Amino acid sequence: MSVNYSIDKTENPAPREADDLQCLPEHPLDIDNIHTIQNHLLDADKAQQMAEFFSFLGDANRLRIISALSLKELCVHELAAIVKMSESAVSHQLRNLKAIRLVSYRKEGRRVYYRLQDNHVFSLYEAVADHLDEKDSG
Repeated sequence: MSVNYSIDKTENPAPREADDLQCLPEHPLDIDNIHTIQNHLLDADKAQQMAEFFSFLGDANRLRIISALSLKELCVHELAAIVKMSESAVSHQLRNLKAIRLVSYRKEGRRVYYRLQDNHVFSLYEAVADHLDEKDSG
């Protein structure tokens, strides 16, 4: 079953029942507006890269590692203890996070310390965490 929706330009339109919805006759398009938006729209390649990036972040263990690294630079065995995973599993996740440039590392003797790559990564983490902490306003 397909449902058609009309566009109501009033500020607060009255709710409509599903049976009352219907298409309006064609309305003119603002071609300049459409072109402006098209010129600023993500290109397909970048959209694909971003989709893969966000898909990669869809892993709770990776996000917990990022959470820990947002607080302090840590080595693998510290991270493993914090997130309650094996060192091997943490190392595997860190390799993946390095591959997409979310984390970087430095060596100090035989130890390797991991940190978030840059402020962009921290800002992304913080923005999502803040968004999730907001109370539902609607």
